[in-house]
Amino acid sequence: MAVSLTACGTETKNETGAKATPAPSAAPAAVATSAPAATAAAAPADAVIKLSIYTNHFDDDTSKPYDYAVAELKKEMPNIEVTLVPGLQDNGQKIKTQMATGDLPDIIDTNWDIMQIGSKSNNILTLDTAPETAQFKKDLNKGNEAKLIAPDGHVYGYPYAGTEFIILYYNKKLFAEAGVQAPIKTIDQLKDAAKKFNAKGITPLAIFSKEKWIGNALLQGFMTREESKGYGALNGAAETPEALKLAAKQVEELQKAGLFAKNATQTNYDQASSLFYQGKAAMFVNGQWEIPSSQKNLGDNVDFMNFPAKDEATYEKAKFAMNGAGGPGGFAVSAKTKNKEAATKVAAFMARKYAEYKYTQVGTPIVSVKVDKPVTAQVPAMLTRLGKEVIPNITSFATVQNDTNVNLSIDDNSQNLVVAGFTAEQFVTNLNKSLKK
Repeated sequence: MAVSLTACGTETKNETGAKATPAPSAAPAAVATSAPAATAAAAPADAVIKLSIYTNHFDDDTSKPYDYAVAELKKEMPNIEVTLVPGLQDNGQKIKTQMATGDLPDIIDTNWDIMQIGSKSNNILTLDTAPETAQFKKDLNKGNEAKLIAPDGHVYGYPYAGTEFIILYYNKKLFAEAGVQAPIKTIDQLKDAAKKFNAKGITPLAIFSKEKWIGNALLQGFMTREESKGYGALNGAAETPEALKLAAKQVEELQKAGLFAKNATQTNYDQASSLFYQGKAAMFVNGQWEIPSSQKNLGDNVDFMNFPAKDEATYEKAKFAMNGAGGPGGFAVSAKTKNKEAATKVAAFMARKYAEYKYTQVGTPIVSVKVDKPVTAQVPAMLTRLGKEVIPNITSFATVQNDTNVNLSIDDNSQNLVVAGFTAEQFVTNLNKSLKK
């Protein structure tokens, strides 16, 4: 599906929640087409070049930075017209198929799992020698090298985000009313909280497990309490590590304690976030990018906490081992685009301007490259807390697991763990089969 896009801030909601920051106004910067394939032909420098871009464009968090980047692109490269090809809430299934077949837009906002498919099928460009890559390397914020350079040493795309991570959000008002103390530090405390919230008719934890990645992320959150590498510990492993076995068992126990709604695997982001925003769910799991949206919807009633552990001593030791990996991501370029040089230049520009918006108008410090403009946003309290209390104290990030078949197994089986009747033992059995292939 392709839609016409202007640079004045579309306000839809989907994957990461509505944001509080306003988008700048600008003239329309895109023209609709009926297909995502590359359409522009070689032309004089002043001729119009049309490029299609696949990206998440769901809510304020994803649409406003993109729209801002498009508006800036129109100023900088007026001969470029871009068409949005919106991503779907399908756990990346459609774009994975397109990566394998090569039926791609010119530029694709993607991640390492999907990049691997594109690189193996030779359907995305390797950008190692592009001039934009050399400059991007110079401008990277410290610690973000893995966001640009893949584990195989190549560059496949330009990232806009720094190393992001998953946290647990909670409604302070609902916690107080139910007599639940925050932060929750242990699995037993989380089970007890689930029982108290269910007794009051409140969903304990809203999760959009229709998308498999969030169950994957939740499971890794518990795993990092025992193994800071997270799923990275599976690289080269012949069987499931003990830390992951324990995490799977903990999720199974939490499911039995009623932590998740019965229809969790049929729930999308819009539905799960609405439960949380409307005070019908006490907790919500998502990345730190959710902060502005939750703050906008819940004001002073919302805060976040780190993942609990098997006991308080483990929690205190591991609470700043973050559930997020600095894997490659960002704007990649189709190998079949008819304008490789222009598409590469636009991909790098879009990544920079996307980061610029997030830094200046949202106030997030977690961006890929240095931004030389001041923060103009009224920074949400939780984001300030993140910058003062969490980021300076981070001890580690989970590392990337490189086998796509293993990742698919984790996706499928972590989703199953939030459903009644699926056990940790089944999770381990299924994952071991993937590890031994």
